[in-house]
Amino acid sequence: MRLAIVKLSAMGDIIHAMVALQFIKKQDSSIKIDWFVEKAFAEVLKYNPDIENIYALDLKSIKKDKRNFFSQKDLIKEYSKNSYDLVIDAQGLLKSAIVAKLLGKRIAGFDKKSIRESVSSYLYNEKISCSYETNVIERNLAVLCKPLNIEFAQKDILNKKAFLYYDNEPKEIYSYLRSEKKNILFIVGASKASKMYSKEKFAKIINSLNENCLILWGNEEEKKIAEEISLNSNSIVLPKIDLNILKMVISKCDLVIGNDTGPTHMAWALNIPSITIFGNTPGYRNTYLTKINKIIESDSKVDALKLEKEDYSIKDIDEKEIFKLIEQLL
Repeated sequence: MRLAIVKLSAMGDIIHAMVALQFIKKQDSSIKIDWFVEKAFAEVLKYNPDIENIYALDLKSIKKDKRNFFSQKDLIKEYSKNSYDLVIDAQGLLKSAIVAKLLGKRIAGFDKKSIRESVSSYLYNEKISCSYETNVIERNLAVLCKPLNIEFAQKDILNKKAFLYYDNEPKEIYSYLRSEKKNILFIVGASKASKMYSKEKFAKIINSLNENCLILWGNEEEKKIAEEISLNSNSIVLPKIDLNILKMVISKCDLVIGNDTGPTHMAWALNIPSITIFGNTPGYRNTYLTKINKIIESDSKVDALKLEKEDYSIKDIDEKEIFKLIEQLL
C-alpha cells in the first residue's frame, strides 16, 4: 500500500502527528509512507525509518508571489504519479486539503465539525469525527489511524518509542554538554510574545539550579532574550543550530523547560523529561502528560476555539512552582 500524509506545518503539529507512524508500521510494515511538508520543517522528519519519502513544498512562497501557485501545483501533480492508494490530510486546512486532492482519489481527513476551516472537509471521501478540543496527539492518531482501521489506546501512547532521529551532527556541539552535571535546556522563544514566559523569571530559575543550563534561540529577537537571561544567570547561550542538531541536543538533555512551541514538544517525542509552560494556549490539549512530561499553566480560562491574543498571563506564573516540578523530575 502507498500512503501519503499531508501535514505541512508547524513544527509542534508535525511532531504530534509523527507518533502515528509507529502504530501504522506495527499494523502493516509493508505500507510505504510518504510525507508532504513545508520545506522549513522537512528536517524534523528526516532520518525517520518509517518514512519512505519526504516531499518538501513551498506553499508559503505563494503569499509573496502568487505566480508560485502554478509551480507548486505542477510539482504536486508530478508527485501524484506515485499512485497513492490513500491520501490523509492530517492538517485540516483548505491549502492542505487542496494538496491532498491533487495527490490522489481516495482522501481522508476530519469532518467539517472537527476543524476550523470546515470547507476543507468537502474535498475528502472519508471523514473522521474528532472534537477540536480533543488532545492534539489523540486527534492526529484518530485522523491517521482510523482510515487504516488501526486501533490505539492511551497505554500505547504512553509506551511509545522515541521517534525523532538525527545524523551527521557536528562534534563541536557536544562540548556544550556536561557529564558531571545535569544538562537542562531552556526554550525561551515562541511564535508569539503572549506565549513566552518572563525572561527575568527564567533567570531566577536558572540561578536556583547548580546544573549545566543551556538556552536555545531561533531568531535574532530570541537571541537577545537568551543573551539577557545569560547575563543575569549562570547559563550558556547555544550557537545558532539547525533542526538536526536540535534533535541531538534534546536527546542528550536531562530536562527541557520551555514555552508551548515546537522544540519543547521535541522532548516528549524523544521521551526526555520536560516542563511546558502555558498561558493563553490550552495545556490539556497541546501536550501529552506522562510521568516525565509535565505542564504548568496560568490561571487563564482558555478556549481552544478562540485564543485570546492579548492574554499575557503566562508571565504571572510563579517561578517557584516551576522549580518544584524541576525538583520532582530531577
